[in-house]
Amino acid sequence: MLHSKAQTTVLHLAAERGAVEDLELEEVMLTGFRGVKCVESGGPEPGVGCAGRGIITAINFLEENGAYTDLDFVSYDVLGDVVCGGFAMPIRED
Repeated sequence: MLHSKAQTTVLHLAAERGAVEDLELEEVMLTGFRGVKCVESGGPEPGVGCAGRGIITAINFLEENGAYTDLDFVSYDVLGDVVCGGFAMPIRED
């Protein structure tokens, strides 16, 4: 989607800055192939922690910063083997 460009994750930038509130939407939302807007939430190292926390943090950040305005649709590509289901709650709400 991003023409082989690596994408910095929301959680990685938040860890560098000290808080997700210190991020700007333009830093984490990149425009890819055919104008598709892409965001990578990030998460803990495999086997350590809960990936759902990263997903919830990213979704909340995107909502609070107006990322969902003027879009035709939103697609979430999430891990299929996440053992904690906490990331599903924000998706169920809307």
